Amino acid sequence: MDLSYSAEDIAFREQARTWLTENVPREPRPTDQFAAAAFDREWQRRQYEGGWAGVNWPKEYGGCGLTGVRQIIWLEECVRAGAPPTSTTTFFGLFHAGPTLIVRGSEAQKRLHLPRILNGESLWCQGFSEPGAGSDLAALRTQGVVDGDHLVVRGHKTWTTSAPTADYQELLVRTDPQSKRHKGLTWVICDMKLPGIEIRPIKTMMGESEVNSTFYDDVRIPLSNVVGTINDGWSVAMSTLAFERGTAFMGDQISLVAKVQKLIELASSTRAPDGKLVIEDDDIAYRLAFLKAETVALRAMTVISLSRVERTGQPGPEGSMMKLLVTTVNKLLNETALDILGLRALEYGEDRASNPWTYDYLYSWVYTIAGGSSEIQREIIADRVLELPRAR
Repeated sequence: MDLSYSAEDIAFREQARTWLTENVPREPRPTDQFAAAAFDREWQRRQYEGGWAGVNWPKEYGGCGLTGVRQIIWLEECVRAGAPPTSTTTFFGLFHAGPTLIVRGSEAQKRLHLPRILNGESLWCQGFSEPGAGSDLAALRTQGVVDGDHLVVRGHKTWTTSAPTADYQELLVRTDPQSKRHKGLTWVICDMKLPGIEIRPIKTMMGESEVNSTFYDDVRIPLSNVVGTINDGWSVAMSTLAFERGTAFMGDQISLVAKVQKLIELASSTRAPDGKLVIEDDDIAYRLAFLKAETVALRAMTVISLSRVERTGQPGPEGSMMKLLVTTVNKLLNETALDILGLRALEYGEDRASNPWTYDYLYSWVYTIAGGSSEIQREIIADRVLELPRAR
């Protein structure tokens, strides 16, 4: 990958900067989840109409086909312009379901769903985790029984983010009742408006109810919604998770660079109880320098990941290294922010606007679990990247 900026790259940056300056929403994203979903649909539609939707999707499926340096440029300009970060309502369609359908879906599934994801018409959620089968995805028990030309689903999923506002769900079920672990699973598109689906909110420590428990009582899903083949869902799910851990976190990596700079500014303007600026504390100064160095390492990993995707068509298990480092750096950054704020960090009114740093600290714990816990990422790195022998 050529990392130098060509004249065309510089012109592209100016084009992206101009469009974002003129189109980024100036009003804050609402806190109510249904109003927030409407906000997200509108922002996605605006990007679609402006020709900027699905920046990392192939052009033949309606995306921008941005690769390498230009994808990084786009993400950097989004952060610079203060564009709304990808929310959980659009995340699963753009970075999970959409890319999975591109590489594993049928032509009929692509024609139906990909345009609707890009233009904001369809929002998605994920139905992978279950009670007792969170990061251990192979332990899931929700059943899918073939009945004629339908799959009848019974069971319970948990931590279903944005379920009440989602139109579709990427759902993983066990279709072979005699199977164990990775075998006998099926990846299926579930219409969230089907009869038999019940959604119950779960209130988090941030005071939100974004995640949910989802119950399926004889939900009939057409077999035409199966992605791949019956009982081959583990393979399809691995494609989904490779995209999540590989390319989906690139925006987070780039935004961390800007966030470290904001943290340096916070330390440079905040005084400790003794009257000195917090940044004069040697420990704080060291931690800020360390964080800045780590974001440089993350950018290098972003470039490596993009280069690999260009060669192979989808991320590999190395994405777990990126996900783990993003999680670790993000958590350390927010812990440092609370140490800088001191007692002010306790001024939290159960919404992001009341104290963004405290909100981000609480949410940093979510990152250590979402998309596969940090422990699972270490297992993947040891097993599939380093090829270390398994522990007995």
